[in-house]
Amino acid sequence: MKILILTCLYVFFPMLIIYAYQRFSFLRKIGTVILAYTTGILMSLSGFMDCEAADLESVTKMQTILQNICVPLAIPLMLFSSNIKLWVKTLYQTFIAFFTGIFAIVSTVILAYFVFRNMHIQELSKAAGLMVGFYTGGTPNVAALNMALQPSPETFMLVNSFEIIVTFCFLAFIIFGGYKLIRKILPYQTKERRIGNLQTSAESFEDYSHILSKKSRRSLLPPLLLSILIFGLGVGLSLVFPKNYQIVVIVLTITTLAILSTGIDKIRNAPKTFELGMYFVLVFSIIIASNFKIDRINSDTVALLGFIIFIMLVGVSMHLLLAKIFKIEGDLYTIAICALLFSPPFVPTIAGAMNNKRIMISGIVIGLLGYAVGNYLGVAVAGITKWIN
Repeated sequence: MKILILTCLYVFFPMLIIYAYQRFSFLRKIGTVILAYTTGILMSLSGFMDCEAADLESVTKMQTILQNICVPLAIPLMLFSSNIKLWVKTLYQTFIAFFTGIFAIVSTVILAYFVFRNMHIQELSKAAGLMVGFYTGGTPNVAALNMALQPSPETFMLVNSFEIIVTFCFLAFIIFGGYKLIRKILPYQTKERRIGNLQTSAESFEDYSHILSKKSRRSLLPPLLLSILIFGLGVGLSLVFPKNYQIVVIVLTITTLAILSTGIDKIRNAPKTFELGMYFVLVFSIIIASNFKIDRINSDTVALLGFIIFIMLVGVSMHLLLAKIFKIEGDLYTIAICALLFSPPFVPTIAGAMNNKRIMISGIVIGLLGYAVGNYLGVAVAGITKWIN
C-alpha cells in the first residue's frame, strides 16, 4: 500500500505544482523545479518516507524505475522545440558569451577537482561531472547525468542540495541589484537592437496554459511517441556496448537523436513539448528530493560544499574576465551566466529584474545550447577526472 501511495504522489504532485505555478504569480518567481524539490524534502522531513526494512527495497526499486522512465522521455521533449537552424542567426556576441561561459565552467570544474581531490570527498569525479551538468543546463541535464554517471544517492543528493543553496544565493544577488555592478565592469548598451528572427520566445518556457486541451493533447502525441521511439533506439544501441557503458550510450544517443529531430517541422513546432518534458523532470525532482536526509549534512561534507562554492565563485569570475577581454555587453554576460546556471525558464525573471526584455532571446538561445551540450561535457569531465585520478 505504501508503494502505491508513493507512486501516486510522485505522479500527481507535479500536476498540482504546475496548477499552482500557473495559478499564482508569486510562485512563478520561485520556479517549478524548486517547488518540486521543496515538496520532496518536506515529504522526507515529515517522516512520510520512513519505511520498514521489508518495504525499503521495493520503494527504492519503484523510484529507480520511475527515474529511468522520466529522464529519457524528458530529454527529447525539452529539446524538440529548439530550432538549430535559427541559432546561427543570433548575434555574434551571444555565441561568444556562450562559449566563454562553457570554457569558464569546464575549466573551473577541472581546476576544482585538482584543488579538492585530496580532501576525501566521495565520488569526486562524478560530482565534477554533475556540476558541469548543473552549470550548463540545470536540472534536466543533471537528471540525465545522474543516469549516465550513476553516483550514489547520497552523493547526488548532497551535490544537489549544496548546489541549490549556493546558486540561489547568486540568483538573489543578481535580482537584488548585482546586475548594476556588472554594468559598471562591462560595457552597457542602453539602446534597443534587433536580435535575430527567432521563433522561440521567452514566454514559451513553462507556459502550461491549455496543455490539457484537446488540441494540445493531439499535437503532443507525435512528439511523445517519437521520444519513446528515441528511448527505445538508445536502449537498443546500448546493447552493443559493454554493460558499464550502456547508460552513457543511452543518454548520449537520446540527446543526439533529439537534436536531429528538431529538423522535423511538425515535431519542432508542436506546442507544449517543453512543458511536457518539464512534467517528467518534476517527477524526477520530487523522487530525488524525497530521499533527502538532514543528517547527511554535517562536518564531513564541508569539503564538498567548499568544492561547489569554489566552482561558483571562480567560474563566474573567470567568465567575467573573459567577457571583459571579448568586450561582451554587461547585460548579455549576466543573462548568459544565469541561463547556464539556472536554465532558460529563469531567463525572463532575470531580464525582468534588469528591465531589459530585449536580452531574453539571447539568454534563451544560450540556455538551449547548454541543454544540448551539457550531457556530453558532463560525461567527458567525469571521465577525464577519473582518468587523472
